[in-house]
Amino acid sequence: MLLRQPATPDAAPVQALPVDVRLMNAIAAIVFVLALVALAAAAIAWAARRPQFQFADVRLEGDLQRNSVTTVRANALPHLAGNFFTMDLTRTRAAFEQVPWVRHAVVRRVWPDKLVVALEEHQPVALWEGEENSDKMVNSHGEVFEANVGDVEDDSLPQFAGPEGTSAQVLAMYRRLQPVFSTMDAEMTALRLSGRGSWKVDLDDGATVELGRGTQDEVVERTTRFVRTVPQLLNKFHAPLESADLRHAEGYAVKLKGLSVAVDAKQPPAGK
Repeated sequence: MLLRQPATPDAAPVQALPVDVRLMNAIAAIVFVLALVALAAAAIAWAARRPQFQFADVRLEGDLQRNSVTTVRANALPHLAGNFFTMDLTRTRAAFEQVPWVRHAVVRRVWPDKLVVALEEHQPVALWEGEENSDKMVNSHGEVFEANVGDVEDDSLPQFAGPEGTSAQVLAMYRRLQPVFSTMDAEMTALRLSGRGSWKVDLDDGATVELGRGTQDEVVERTTRFVRTVPQLLNKFHAPLESADLRHAEGYAVKLKGLSVAVDAKQPPAGK
């Protein structure tokens, strides 16, 4: 005998909440979230003002040759503002980088009340020719910076000059020419780049050499030919070099003490 289960009546349909009720629930949820955000912000602001988060220690790192810790602190600390939470690290870095001789600063916070600053100082390689009594120098990165020249113990720094923004180019050329002139026992005391791109060198014996224009490779090659041949000329006439002009297509002209000579750079001086 087959038994049939009685039919189950359909479940009553779920009725949607009225629009005004849903709107009130949504508003209540938004107000609750905003209240939580405001409470969190108030808590952070309260914590940020607590004295235990003020920086109790500012530690300086790096090899300081031109500055003392006392000098850096005296120059930078008055410009610092804020605590562990509120200090603007970009402005803090700028405060340290405005200290004389400081090239770069890296600033970091150490929980809960320590500020660590790693400093890199400028390494001067040349004086930069500018206004009278200018304290501008060129560092090892080819950047012009200002500091007290009297702080430099090395009084043999060369003099650089050139249009604005060419200090790195002048330094690069100096580094290429220096070993070339050293082969004739001469030291470069000045290197200048004109607005038209022409190079000029002053030597430690008082002589000046016009190197002319061109790429660095062309100028270095031209100078190398000059340095290779001019000693023979000096020995022949037994006269020191006063000036030289390398801006000639086929050679160069030199002025010795008491006479002037034109030389074909492709041929050795006559009699040698």
